[in-house]
Amino acid sequence: MGDCRRVGVAVDFSPCSRKALKWAVDNISRSGDHLILVTVRPEGHYEEGEMQLWEATGSPLIPLLEFSQPHIMKKYGINPDPETLDIVATASRQKEITVLMKIYWGDAREKICESIDSIPLDCLVIGNRGLGKLKRVIMGSVSNYVVSNATCPVTVVKSHD
Repeated sequence: MGDCRRVGVAVDFSPCSRKALKWAVDNISRSGDHLILVTVRPEGHYEEGEMQLWEATGSPLIPLLEFSQPHIMKKYGINPDPETLDIVATASRQKEITVLMKIYWGDAREKICESIDSIPLDCLVIGNRGLGKLKRVIMGSVSNYVVSNATCPVTVVKSHD
């Protein structure tokens, strides 16, 4: 990937992750960048050999053309929403950026941090669901964990819904 910047955005196809993606496209990405959507699926038990391989290393980098096709994404157990696909397709066209997706399986906090070093990413944008203090203590905030443990700059886009 040479001299281009690799801008990561953690996505789970929720309104809050779409807001973070839109923010990254509008404020960080520029021509020539690689915008890499990092998504984490819960751990599962997969029979097929390639899924078992990917469980350890994450999927290969999937180009926009492929992750826009539902029949291809079904193999990964992912169903990107039309709004997210529209944001990245428009960004790819208008800003001349390369959009890729990388899928991991396991704990979102650990896998997002792992992606920073394994891809590697120059920076990461992540949404924040705005959980109350009690829910955050019980469930643990993914964004708090990532900010505390990431090896690159992290921007948290707050959701005020």
